[in-house]
Amino acid sequence: MRPNEPPHHRTHRPQPWWATAILAVMGLGLPAQAEIVDIRFDAERRFTHRFEVAAGKFAEACGQIPRGSAVQWRFQASAPMNFNIHYHEGKAVTYPEKREGRAQGDGTLQVTVDEAYCWMWTNKTGQPAAVTVELQR
Repeated sequence: MRPNEPPHHRTHRPQPWWATAILAVMGLGLPAQAEIVDIRFDAERRFTHRFEVAAGKFAEACGQIPRGSAVQWRFQASAPMNFNIHYHEGKAVTYPEKREGRAQGDGTLQVTVDEAYCWMWTNKTGQPAAVTVELQR
């Protein structure tokens, strides 16, 4: 493009066919990605989300929660999953709650540290599974 040439005169160079083919083939072998969502409490201080968790994958909802807060939580899943609530301090991971092979659960998280907390489900089954989480501050 010449320096004073108007934008509508720019030359469009199409991608070579082989570049498109390589990108398409690379995408075919990619495993399903984990789902991670930000916790955003509504005006009533509630958060609800439904995940579809692929076989062998995980899903998590994470958000900054101030110290001194209490978060009531519950979840319902279509299959047993490993569940935890965790937060990171540097390279260390702390688990205020950890349960194995549960299709449902509830409790109250008493927040003692200003951190981003994550509610996480791992699907160890061979089939996709759904999980719905409800949080209330």
